[in-house]
Amino acid sequence: MKKHLLFLGAPGAGKGTQAELLSRKNAYLHLSTGELLRKEIEMDTALGRQVKDTMNRGELVSDQLVLKIVRQNLDKDNQGWILDGYPRTLSQANSLNDVLTEINQPLEVVFYLDIPEEVLIKRLLLRGRKDDTEETIRTRVDIYKKTTEPLIQYFKDLSLLEYVDADRDLKTISSDIKQKMA
Repeated sequence: MKKHLLFLGAPGAGKGTQAELLSRKNAYLHLSTGELLRKEIEMDTALGRQVKDTMNRGELVSDQLVLKIVRQNLDKDNQGWILDGYPRTLSQANSLNDVLTEINQPLEVVFYLDIPEEVLIKRLLLRGRKDDTEETIRTRVDIYKKTTEPLIQYFKDLSLLEYVDADRDLKTISSDIKQKMA
């Protein structure tokens, strides 16, 4: 059973949901970068204050800071882990790879939750979040395509990529992922 996993996919593809289900079932650490950043802020740690200051200025949290927080969490004793929403760029993937090699916890499989864009847009609109207008969703999907899609080829070249058809029901997707973990 593989223990060092990454979920990759567009916003709304179901990465968080599938990672959460799998982490609960296997007692894996579920590392969602957004949640990690919020937790650091809530705990008012030195890193959290840095993150808060950056966000308050309306800037993106630096790759170095995110990697530092991810590494700090991976260093903890764990049964296995699932990264969700990180890395998002090739440079982040390379930095992460260096850290994982250093701590001897290499990625074993990358699940790419593949979903047609129109299905994704409908799904996100149904979530009903105030900031989820069709225009903002299309913008986020475009940004995702430009920055994150090159990772698909990157992980494919490393023979780590597993395609998952995310345009199916929750149980079928979970079952597919479980089979590909063996």
